[in-house]
Amino acid sequence: MTFVQLIDCKTSRFDEMNRLMDTWVEQTKGKRTASHSIIGKDRSDDSHFIEIVEFPSYEDAMRNSNLPETDRVFREMVALCDEMPTFTDLEIVRDEQLYKDTCRGFFETIAVKGDLPPLDGFLAENYHDHDPANDPDNIGMDAMRREIEMWRGGFDFEFTIDDQLAEGDRVCNRWTWNATHSGEFMGIPASNKQVTMTGTTIHRCREDGKIVEGWWQYDRLGLMGQLEALEM
Repeated sequence: MTFVQLIDCKTSRFDEMNRLMDTWVEQTKGKRTASHSIIGKDRSDDSHFIEIVEFPSYEDAMRNSNLPETDRVFREMVALCDEMPTFTDLEIVRDEQLYKDTCRGFFETIAVKGDLPPLDGFLAENYHDHDPANDPDNIGMDAMRREIEMWRGGFDFEFTIDDQLAEGDRVCNRWTWNATHSGEFMGIPASNKQVTMTGTTIHRCREDGKIVEGWWQYDRLGLMGQLEALEM
C-alpha cells in the first residue's frame, strides 16, 4: 500500500537545506526507495516548508530511513531548522490517479503481442468481472485470464482509451477497440477482417491500486455484424 511521509519544518536557511537535499539524493542513488517527492512553501510564512515524500509501501520507507546517508542528512537538516521538524506518516486510502494508471496499464497489457503477461500487478486475486455476454460472471484471476485468452485467440487487437473519469474507488474507461480477426472466435473462422468496437468499462479499485471488480458494456452486436455472422 502506498505510504506518504510529511516533513514539516521551519527554516530561514532554505537554500542550504535545498543543497543538502540534492546531496542526499546523489549519495543515495540506487538505494533510495522514495518514488516521488515535492516541497511546498507556506504562502503566509516564508520560513515554513513541507516536504511530501511518497513510497511504494511503509516497509520501503523504513528501508529508506535506515540508510546511513539518511541518518546523517537528518542530523544536518535539524541543524538548519529553526525548530525541531515534525513527521506525519500517512497510509494512502484513496488515490484516483493511481487507479487510473492501473486501469490504463491493464488495457495496454492484455493487448500485448505474444504470451499474455501476468495480471497480478493489475487485478486482485478475487477479481469479479461483470460482462453481459457471460453467465455466470467470471470470478478470480484464472477465470479472467481464460476470458482474455479467448479474445486474444480470435483477434490481434489494441485499445485506445478515449476518456477516463475517476471518482472515489471507481474509474470509468471509455474505449475504442481496433482488431484484426486473425483466429477462430465463437465458431467463426478467421477472416483477417479489420473490425472495431466501442465500449465502456467501470473498474472498482482497492487502496493499493489493484482492480477488484469490473463492469463492461460494449457493442458486441456491431462486432458480429462486421464479421458477417448475423442472420437476417
